[in-house]
Amino acid sequence: MGVVMQTLKQGFKERNLAMTTEAEKLAQYWGNRLATDCPDESIATRESIVLWLLGSDCTRFDLLNPKELDIAKQAMEYRWKILHQRYLGTGRERAYRNLLMRLGSLVTLRNKIQTWVSLSRDRQRGVMDVLQEVVQELLQSDKYMQQQMACIAEFTTDKRLRDILLFASIEEYAMRPIRNQPLLVYRFVNYLRRTQRGGLTQVPTNDLIKLVSEEILTDDSDTRVNLADNQAIAEYQEAQQLEEQQVLRQIVQQEFADYLQGNLGPEAVEWLRLYLQGKSQDEIANKLHKPIKEVYRLREKISYHAVRVFALKNKPELVDSWLAISLQENNLGLTQNQWQQLHEKLTPLGRQILDLRKAGHSIEAIALQLKLKTHQVMGEWTKVYLAAQSFRTQE
Repeated sequence: MGVVMQTLKQGFKERNLAMTTEAEKLAQYWGNRLATDCPDESIATRESIVLWLLGSDCTRFDLLNPKELDIAKQAMEYRWKILHQRYLGTGRERAYRNLLMRLGSLVTLRNKIQTWVSLSRDRQRGVMDVLQEVVQELLQSDKYMQQQMACIAEFTTDKRLRDILLFASIEEYAMRPIRNQPLLVYRFVNYLRRTQRGGLTQVPTNDLIKLVSEEILTDDSDTRVNLADNQAIAEYQEAQQLEEQQVLRQIVQQEFADYLQGNLGPEAVEWLRLYLQGKSQDEIANKLHKPIKEVYRLREKISYHAVRVFALKNKPELVDSWLAISLQENNLGLTQNQWQQLHEKLTPLGRQILDLRKAGHSIEAIALQLKLKTHQVMGEWTKVYLAAQSFRTQE
């Protein structure tokens, strides 16, 4: 961590900013946090992420009262959650697709775009096509996003990291609540005004949103809206979590369908599609023109691949995030009582592997530490995972 702090101090010195006491505390906290949450990332990457989370003006932390500082910390937690959940560790194309899926999941925005397209001359355009144009205009004309791009360019020279930090910044900014509507909805309205009038309408500087405790004037009234309203933040975060679950469900569904296509064939994909529609096995058998026994066997195959291969080996982080059963964050989705029961049920080797996995060690690292074969550790971890699933099912 000493190397991290030294690099951070040097970075702030180059920008003629002295690290304040609160900034040092936050830098120390996030340095340790990232070392635990993403140990596979390089030290340079983690340092750049810490700089991104703190922002370019660290002197502001000493000027905040305790309530405002708490809000600033919540904002950093929110930014990290966005980055870690959808962008960090993914390729650029995949990360960009995750951004569009997240923004496209906004029901209000999607409905507005669909309505506009249906009334426009070019009715062949899709929601995602229009959404990409809105995002592009946001980057070109929004002063706040231009400032963010300039800061990110200072924080790192790694192009891949610059891209994912930018995508996370776009999502965080676009989803900020204004009068119970995400900011991107208002940016879309501005986009319509400019395209319909054929000119450019500048956004007043006073309407740009700061990170902490700023008031803005809404587009359609003189009412001031305080973005630091704790109740509004709580309500927004609850709604945002529900939307995130829906997006994650869509991503998992598509990823699993792709996996089934490559491993079990199109028949398995069709079974999944019908099953997700709520069809019974008898109805699926009729649709597939298969005997009911064959459909049950197909279901067993798909269930085996879903749990033992896809969830455990191929896409564990994705499935864990969707079901909120992350080992580190959610104790495999178990209550405290269930967690204790799981420990009691496991063999000594199983408990040892569970504790090492919770500490962030990979299957390969555990195999080296315990002097076992990788497949032996994976077999024991599978038993632990299935035992936890059994407890969750009982609940």
